[in-house]
Amino acid sequence: MMQPDQTPPAFGEIFRSFLRLGATAFGGPAIVPHMRAMAVERKRWVDGKTFDSGNAMAQVLPGAISVQVAAYIGLQIRGLAGALAACTGYILPAFLFMLALSALYTRWHTTAAAVAGFSGLRAVVIAILAHAAFLAARDYIKNKTCAAMALLAALLFGFRINPVLVILAAGLAGRLVFAAECCKPAMDLRQVKANFRQTGLLLTAVAIGFLLVYLLDEKLFPLALLMAKIDLFAFGGGYTSVPLMFHEIVEVRSWIDGKTLLDGIALGQLTPGPIVITATFVGYLLKGVPGAAVATASIFLPSFLIVVILSPGIDRLRQKKGFDGFINGILCSFVGLLTSTVLHFSSAMDWSWSMGLITAAAFAALFSRIPIVFVLLGGISATLMLR
Repeated sequence: MMQPDQTPPAFGEIFRSFLRLGATAFGGPAIVPHMRAMAVERKRWVDGKTFDSGNAMAQVLPGAISVQVAAYIGLQIRGLAGALAACTGYILPAFLFMLALSALYTRWHTTAAAVAGFSGLRAVVIAILAHAAFLAARDYIKNKTCAAMALLAALLFGFRINPVLVILAAGLAGRLVFAAECCKPAMDLRQVKANFRQTGLLLTAVAIGFLLVYLLDEKLFPLALLMAKIDLFAFGGGYTSVPLMFHEIVEVRSWIDGKTLLDGIALGQLTPGPIVITATFVGYLLKGVPGAAVATASIFLPSFLIVVILSPGIDRLRQKKGFDGFINGILCSFVGLLTSTVLHFSSAMDWSWSMGLITAAAFAALFSRIPIVFVLLGGISATLMLR
């Protein structure tokens, strides 16, 4: 909620504030403390308790965490239009950066220098994903049951079982294993009715948007649906979208190969914003600028809708019996899925002693908390020097 002595900011101010944040948002969720400093401390748009509630909500819902926090802040200060202004401002720099890099990639990626540079980038990306898998294991694997669920998920993904089915099965198993009785807060019927009307309007607008995409270019429609599906099941932050992208884009549809997707992930790490901005790269390679725009909008749409629709009742939802267990089961499965993806990408690499050294050095650098963009640039430099 707005602080009592504050007047709501103009939509332009919300957009510009998040545009500046988005232009420097390297590291994905690492930008969230900067959002807090801006929204709570400097501009005093929301109080600390309100911000922390939104951040906690984003941790347990699917989608890009930083995008959801931006939407939550905008929603609290200026409603639906405020959420849209915040998200658009935050995402736009990453989209424009990635669009430019994708265009350069299609033109120059076959040159000798680019081939060498991207081999180094791929080695670093494998280190980044391995580091993300380690951090996820540290945070989510609390006991032998969690470890068993992660191992089973990795094995199922290795046998090319649809990861969405693995995720849902893990959630249901977690609900049974980790469920606990909770108290249920009272329901505000007026809030429920208002939220129901807003949800109806939002879903109608989304349906019209997808229909327009289909009518304008029916080949873009499957791309839009796929990107929305990936974000809808990406619990635990942006890195959890990588196994889903790999499965759906590389293995199932063969739209691009594994090395090219690795290149897209690497470029995404060179840009500000969440890792799911790789969707811009995939869309551009498939259908140019229209494909990039549709893929980007679709990959962030579920994150936006989930926050807008669920934020009024998230406290009640989190108190429901089995909810935390469902989320815990999903997060355990993502440790296995992410680990399996690292192995898949590693098997597609053309390894040499220099590539192994770069991967090991990048892995160590990440533990030293060196910013990802500098680790990537270091990988490129090392590859070019070792040619």
